[in-house]
Amino acid sequence: QVQLVESGGGLVQAGGSLRLSCVASGSTFRFYAAAWYRQAPGKQRELVASIGTGGTTNYTDSAKGRFTISRDNAKNTVYLQMNSLKPEDTAVYYCNLHRAIWNSNYWGQGTQVTVSS
Repeated sequence: QVQLVESGGGLVQAGGSLRLSCVASGSTFRFYAAAWYRQAPGKQRELVASIGTGGTTNYTDSAKGRFTISRDNAKNTVYLQMNSLKPEDTAVYYCNLHRAIWNSNYWGQGTQVTVSS
């Protein structure tokens, strides 16, 4: 069982930046692909960005050019650097680890990001 703890959320003005962190327990972090999702009030949870075990990254159109996902396997941590934030980025952001061949999928508790206009 992997526990995920997110941090770094908060209130920021439009145009500002935040860096989210997600620390995983245990010693298997490097075997998992990681992703950040978000869920705004009244909306479904949506993928923001993902990073594979080898560091390959993917972004949704809303995140491209503004957000950067990265990982530090030595620290069991995945990051989401968010720049040029917009009010529509307001949501609870969730960290996810997954590894299909292990049928494993883990979620953090979420961290609130609020962007004021």
